[in-house]
Amino acid sequence: MPEIETLPGGSSSQRNTLNHQAIEDYMKTIYMLAQEEAPVSTSRIAQARKVKPASATSMIQRLARLNLVRYEKHYGVTLTEAGEKLALEVLRHHRLLELYLIEALGFTWDEVHEQADILEHVISEKM
Repeated sequence: MPEIETLPGGSSSQRNTLNHQAIEDYMKTIYMLAQEEAPVSTSRIAQARKVKPASATSMIQRLARLNLVRYEKHYGVTLTEAGEKLALEVLRHHRLLELYLIEALGFTWDEVHEQADILEHVISEKM
């Protein structure tokens, strides 16, 4: 993953972790929305993420600086090759975690999505 900007406040590891999670969540959202229709509008991203359009636009601009998306105002957002790779990695982690939670830990399907959303950010490729 590209080097991530640091946010003010808190410890640097906390900032980087939160920043990393937000980036991964946005990448996953953009990927899923793009499967329905690409390019993806910032308003659709904001609605899916349950944030204000200005917040979504700000994050999208950061993602563009990290070369994870291509963004053109009034056109929308598309993933770069690096962005798609990251989004697919996060989705893969999410789906593997869902299966693990069900098969190994006895969770039900209606319980696993929320837990996988939390854990997908901390699983390594070795796991």
